[in-house]
Amino acid sequence: MKIVIAMDSFKGTLAAERACRIVADAIGRAAPGARIVVKPMADGGEGTAAALMAASNGRWIPATVMGPLPQMQVRAGFAWLGDDRTAVVEMASASGIQLLRREQLNPLKTTTFGTGQLVRAALEHGAERILLGVGGSATVDGGVGAAMALGWEFLAGDGTPVGLGAGALAEIVEAIPPDRDMDVPIDVLCDVDNPLCGPQGAARVYGPQKGATPQMVEMLDSSLGHLAELVGSQLGIHIRDLPGAGAAGGLAAGAVAFMEARLVSGIETVMAQSRLRQEVSDADWVVTGEGCFDSQSMRGKVVSGVTRVARQGGARVGVIAGQVLLADHVWRNAGIEAALACAQPGMDLQFALEHCEELLSQAAGRFAEVYLAG
Repeated sequence: MKIVIAMDSFKGTLAAERACRIVADAIGRAAPGARIVVKPMADGGEGTAAALMAASNGRWIPATVMGPLPQMQVRAGFAWLGDDRTAVVEMASASGIQLLRREQLNPLKTTTFGTGQLVRAALEHGAERILLGVGGSATVDGGVGAAMALGWEFLAGDGTPVGLGAGALAEIVEAIPPDRDMDVPIDVLCDVDNPLCGPQGAARVYGPQKGATPQMVEMLDSSLGHLAELVGSQLGIHIRDLPGAGAAGGLAAGAVAFMEARLVSGIETVMAQSRLRQEVSDADWVVTGEGCFDSQSMRGKVVSGVTRVARQGGARVGVIAGQVLLADHVWRNAGIEAALACAQPGMDLQFALEHCEELLSQAAGRFAEVYLAG
């Protein structure tokens, strides 16, 4: 029997590689004759670089860059997949919300400049392709900060450069490109289809979780609209209604406008890079999972992508998650044959988080005993 373990991270507690290893070890003990293949997964958000490094024997290239606030410096970096000279940049490592305390959240001031510095560092390292993961941002600056780090100039009406942060977007009257065009392809890995502006745009949907008040949300949406109009008129690139452009506070839109990037599915890219399809083609079972298995899981996230590929390959699918919040008929209708929760009914959430490794191992053992016996 061949079993492919393709877990996502358990956000804030377990990296995907560690979750895969725990599940693989537990299943290996319960089904010692099984052939187990580990493929850590991600969808473009936090953990994408680590998952791709694990899948391709890549390495980490450290770099110190600006954090989400201009006065911050953070130790970040990018994954280097040396076989094809691909760099994986995770914007969360430089411009992520997890780098700030709650009282520091202010999308008028936060910037993607550090993310641009990572892209530049990857280019200087010799990258011939860049995968840009855009989950977990603290920013709503439309990617202007990142573009500044790559040599773009954004001028106010008096001809002076505007400052960093979304609070300065409305002042921009001219965007001046750097002397050199981007000479490598950049794929933005995103798992949302939000446009840049409007009711489903970056400011209104994601601004409040980044510290925006209702008044700030309106200001941010207006400023992003101004940026979209400027990009359209001066660069001939239309980003306002582009599906996915609102990802990471509009960094996705900025990457299209200022880095000649294209927006692609995060999970599809990770599955292709890790050769998941090839591995599941002769597998009996594929086991996937994440921290919380809910309605979002089936909309472009890791579990939905892995399930689709597994079913196409004829493999049965099991999900092991911290919590299972979907009704049985929903996940069964999606082609999933088993869904097990690590946390038991009535269990204290803090206890579950503190004992996540042990609980995940136990859940994987239960899965093996019930579904792999004999």
